Amino acid sequence: MNDVRLTIDNKKITAPKGQSILFAALDNDIYIPNLCAIREAATVTASCRLCFVEVDGKTQPVPSCTEPVTEGMIVNTSGSKAQKLARTALELLLASHSVDCKNCAANGNCELQRAAKHLGVKLNTKRFPKLLKEVPIDDSSPVFIYDPNKCVLCGKCATKCREVGTGAIGFAYRGFDRMVTSFGGKPIGESQCNQCLACVEVCPVGALAAKEKA
Repeated sequence: MNDVRLTIDNKKITAPKGQSILFAALDNDIYIPNLCAIREAATVTASCRLCFVEVDGKTQPVPSCTEPVTEGMIVNTSGSKAQKLARTALELLLASHSVDCKNCAANGNCELQRAAKHLGVKLNTKRFPKLLKEVPIDDSSPVFIYDPNKCVLCGKCATKCREVGTGAIGFAYRGFDRMVTSFGGKPIGESQCNQCLACVEVCPVGALAAKEKA
């Protein structure tokens, strides 16, 4: 695959032709907030809306996970329009997210924390009214705990479960009620989950956390 030359935040880099701006940036130590992007995924969902960037020649910001790099492209990850869109997306997400960092297994290694710091958004932002799901925590699995109240609906766990596991979990319902669950809404411990923990490894927040070994 041929490489192309482009500039991101005044840094000249090369990237494989067809690669997304997001992964071209991340591969060159340029951080762009993201939650849902999966490098190997055949389909890009662009669901988190945190990775907006501005590209010379385009009138509006674009999600960097869907935009392929091209020769001579000039990208600005901190343009005012892109930042405004990303901040709004993050604040909307936080409005329905159970923020309890000090008691969360992902504290200190959480993409929400990293994105909030990068975008200058407070985790306890009050721009939008809080609307929490208050769904029961599922601790039926012998190896991990699933807290749907912390889920950001990125879909990484469901994708990974289909790839390396049994497809035990996936999305259900629509709108505000949308959530990751097992087939038929059974507790994960009663599903066909093979306990490989691949879902836990890709969770960008603390929705899925391994249980401590006794």
